[in-house]
Amino acid sequence: MTSYIPKTVFQTRVRDESIAGPNPFKWQPTTTAEIFNEKTVVVFALPGAFTPTCSTSHLPRYEALFEDFQKCGVDDVICVSVNDAFVMYKWGLEQGANRVRLMPDGNGEFTRKMGMLVDKSNLGFGLRSWRYSMLVSDGVIEKTFVEPGLEDNHTEDPFEVSDADTMLEYVKARYAKLNMSITPD
Repeated sequence: MTSYIPKTVFQTRVRDESIAGPNPFKWQPTTTAEIFNEKTVVVFALPGAFTPTCSTSHLPRYEALFEDFQKCGVDDVICVSVNDAFVMYKWGLEQGANRVRLMPDGNGEFTRKMGMLVDKSNLGFGLRSWRYSMLVSDGVIEKTFVEPGLEDNHTEDPFEVSDADTMLEYVKARYAKLNMSITPD
């Protein structure tokens, strides 16, 4: 059965020169169609900006391997978190993330529709994303890597399969297979 990316509108922020001060941004609705149609996109989702594993391993490694993903036909790499656009922006600045696109899912709508919204109240986080990654081709979810133990108030934060290296290995194998199937006339 083919799985499609859920239809959602992300509330992103864009620079607005008419706004003075240190936060010169306005809201910009961005649809999943705008993000995923006619593109090959790697998505990884994590519990939150500024959190330990997300900041020391998850985002930095995808940022470091961005060009390797592009060499394998990936158009964009997106990080989704149940945080607002302003938190994601500041986190991106602090992380030096200028290639990975940070996508705020402030209301958790996309995450909920993906079946990945979990309660992390045991950590004081409220509702957040479970850690996972996926490859999306023209709006179709081709492959997902979901961390084990998907459940509310999990006592651990597994980080075994949604990492950049696991996804890159899959993308490289896919790219090689696609290129072998193309034969010159």
